[in-house]
Amino acid sequence: MKFAGVTDRLARLGSHKWALHDRAKQMAAEGRDVIRLTVGEPDLPTPPELVATLTGALARGRTGYSSGRGEAGLLLALAKKYTRRCHREIAPRNILAFPGTQTALYAVMMALAEAGTEVLVGDPNYATYEGVIRATGATPVPVPLRPERGFRLDAADVAARVTPRARVLLLNSPHNPTGAVLTAQDIRALGDLARARDLWIVSDEVYEELIFDAPFASPLDFADLAERTVVASSISKSHAAPGFRSGWCVGSAEFCARLLPLSETMLFGNQPFIADMTAAALNGPSAVAAELRARLSRRADLVVEALDGCAGLAVSRPEAGMFAMLDVRATGLGGFDFASSLLDATGVAVMPGCSFGESLRGWCRVSLTVEDARLAEAMVRIADFAAESGRRKIA
Repeated sequence: MKFAGVTDRLARLGSHKWALHDRAKQMAAEGRDVIRLTVGEPDLPTPPELVATLTGALARGRTGYSSGRGEAGLLLALAKKYTRRCHREIAPRNILAFPGTQTALYAVMMALAEAGTEVLVGDPNYATYEGVIRATGATPVPVPLRPERGFRLDAADVAARVTPRARVLLLNSPHNPTGAVLTAQDIRALGDLARARDLWIVSDEVYEELIFDAPFASPLDFADLAERTVVASSISKSHAAPGFRSGWCVGSAEFCARLLPLSETMLFGNQPFIADMTAAALNGPSAVAAELRARLSRRADLVVEALDGCAGLAVSRPEAGMFAMLDVRATGLGGFDFASSLLDATGVAVMPGCSFGESLRGWCRVSLTVEDARLAEAMVRIADFAAESGRRKIA
């Protein structure tokens, strides 16, 4: 029997990258004392008023088919949000609703990239980006994100890798996994390059509301970049609502018109009762974002204080988001071996850096989404494990 080529392109780009996370879940199910620092799931509940809005919509019978573009109330709420942010009109015609950022990114990339084209993307990058790119037939072109630059994408590094086949520049700020935040100057330089080389800019901004101190900047906020920019986001992080799968993309009216038939071929908007909840979430400030920021920033400091310089470990403190990056090369182990052995020896699960790109083979990603005391316990276990690894290396 024959299969389409996309199944080969994606063969090892799905849940395979999360094998260690799955093993940790199984160990916990078997009764082991496991501290899972693997995924970015907010440790605050979805605000009860949003849940009440959703259940009220269900009770009113908001369970029918949606519009292919998205429910009118949600599109209006998104239009108001981005009009305020961009200081120019963003209308419902500039928006499409999707079940989550992941679906939005897939659809957007399918509309822009294809076989024979290239997509420039920072290395490291979120674990699904390579799959989203390769699904189209395009080739991902990794651009190193240098630790000495705080893992912020440098326009000069991008320019050095642009070829005539380049079609899209994929940005993610705030960045997963590193927590780096692009400055307005970074965006300006990257945008100038995109204009000069006629590149689309796709910007994943799901962590927009989880920046600790730095200001947020987006290519969509630059009027001269708007026609070539597509933003994808959701309420998963900002409103502690990952399981509701409610996302969107924002782009030019022409782009959205071209994308709409593809979106309608995949699905028809998102569920009306979830759209109503999302509109309510976006019509005012998030009830949980400020508390999440405070928790995550405090825990980032906890990780730095516990591990930076301990047994040769080095911590890159994030500027935003839910993770801290841990450089483990001094232990003599690569990131995967460190994470795998750490789990077996101590019950602490972290993500190996190789899940996010070749440049992180000597790193691990540590989630900040467990309560403080449990995180502190995990840091003690990691420190002890690293010290023991160092002793074995010397011996």
